[in-house]
Amino acid sequence: MRKHRSGCGARLIGSLMLLGVLCPVSPRPAHCQDLALTLNRAESPAAGLRPAAVSSLSEQEPAVPSAGSSKPPVESEMIVEGLASYGNYRLFASGSGTHLYTAGVEYDRNSWGRFLRAQMDYTAEILPLVLLHAATQYGIDGSPTSSNREIVPGLGIYPIGFRMLWRDKKAWKPYLIAKGGMLGFTQKELSQKATYENFSLQYGFGLQLRMNERLDLRLGLFSDVHFSNAFIVPVNPGLDVMSSTLGVSYHFGQARAR
Repeated sequence: MRKHRSGCGARLIGSLMLLGVLCPVSPRPAHCQDLALTLNRAESPAAGLRPAAVSSLSEQEPAVPSAGSSKPPVESEMIVEGLASYGNYRLFASGSGTHLYTAGVEYDRNSWGRFLRAQMDYTAEILPLVLLHAATQYGIDGSPTSSNREIVPGLGIYPIGFRMLWRDKKAWKPYLIAKGGMLGFTQKELSQKATYENFSLQYGFGLQLRMNERLDLRLGLFSDVHFSNAFIVPVNPGLDVMSSTLGVSYHFGQARAR
């Protein structure tokens, strides 16, 4: 009986030793996968969250508004306008007996806020059509010496100017405007000893009448147009004409409330 028990004990000890040798080298895929998943979670805490939880967190994050979303657009408009003179006088120049006609596009932008209750706008204008109804011959002071007339074409640009617009949200809006630039003709005016190019200044006042949410009718009640060569040559007759304008203004941006 004692020998039988000792044999059983020896076999039990041998079995345990065999298990101890085999267990460390046996593959344990389930344990390895659990260990890799644990390491990934430790490196990236958000990776262990369920997709629904991640999406819910992203939905809860407040959206950051853009920097310019709260700023209203700058008010601006484009005006197609024509000008016709109906007389001239010797204010800053000595020329006479000449009429001026122009057509072009003007751009106005509210760049300087308000002054004296008026909206202060930057103004620029391009004149692809300029016509001078002039005498064929002039004296050195710009006075016509011939009764014959001719049409002299040209073009102009006014890159610098301002407009003061009152009652800008109302149906009728008075304005005051001034522009400076250049006028050029295909021949020397108003003397053969003058220049092709001339410095020009235009100023005047009028009304803009609302037609609909985007369109205004512009009535330039009075304006003075001056051009001369500022004595870059010895002869500088120059010209001052009284004129009126008519145009249509288109407002950019959002439509205005009535």
